[in-house]
Amino acid sequence: MARRDRFRVGGKRMVRIFHSFRNSSRQLGPLEQRMLDGLWARGSATVRELVESGCDDLAYTTVMTTLDRLFKKGLLTRSDEGRAFRYAPRFSREELHREAAGHAFRQLLDASPASALPLSFLVEILGERDEQLLDDLRKLVERKRRELGQRETGQPKNGQKEKE
Repeated sequence: MARRDRFRVGGKRMVRIFHSFRNSSRQLGPLEQRMLDGLWARGSATVRELVESGCDDLAYTTVMTTLDRLFKKGLLTRSDEGRAFRYAPRFSREELHREAAGHAFRQLLDASPASALPLSFLVEILGERDEQLLDDLRKLVERKRRELGQRETGQPKNGQKEKE
């Protein structure tokens, strides 16, 4: 991890880490986010289809370049359709947000020499936002502990039958 991204209590670097969590689309620009939103709404589209269905304020080449950039970032798939490409999101909105949140949490934990520090911030933030979130976190932790315990003992997960 780069030195500038390391965690410092009270410093601007901490803000940068939390900012990347809030922007749950891996620091996408506004045009990239707009193109993804359009593709999530349609399922898939060509450049022309996007331009004609809501991006008519943008130049065709701008849409084409933005979609190509998203493709190169691994966020879109594309297939030949005549002389054009048909683009489709590689991930659902939820999957992308989950990946971004996971990345931000890993950065936060890796950036602090004491893992308890970022965890204590998480608990504080959850408590400030909504007490129910603390209960949700407790349930998730308990479920993960059971899952890890079953893995260690070789027991099947709930609802699964043992292989015979």
